[in-house]
Amino acid sequence: MAKSLELRIHKITEIFPFEEKYRSIDQLKRSSASVSNNIAESYYKNSLKEKIYILRNQVITENEETRSNILRCAEKGFLDQNIAELISEDYTQLRKATYGYIKFLRNKFARIDNSLTH
Repeated sequence: MAKSLELRIHKITEIFPFEEKYRSIDQLKRSSASVSNNIAESYYKNSLKEKIYILRNQVITENEETRSNILRCAEKGFLDQNIAELISEDYTQLRKATYGYIKFLRNKFARIDNSLTH
């Protein structure tokens, strides 16, 4: 999901005004890539605490930054409002999926802890 959204962001910023290259375009590309990259990074962390820290404090934060920026770009006229709202909703779904993943991890580690103590 994150990778697909990152690629969509990359594609839609091609229509933005050239003078936004080092402002909106750069920021959107960086934050959308950061969502994907941080999910991958969290996957390879050994401890639950590290995984959840990255997911909550980096993935969710970058996700919301990207979602907010895409809506502002529509307000500035760089992007059709309907497209921005669709992408924003996809980022909302990604945020929900990330929280679902955190819940899954907590449950998984709780089951492992329970099996070790019994």
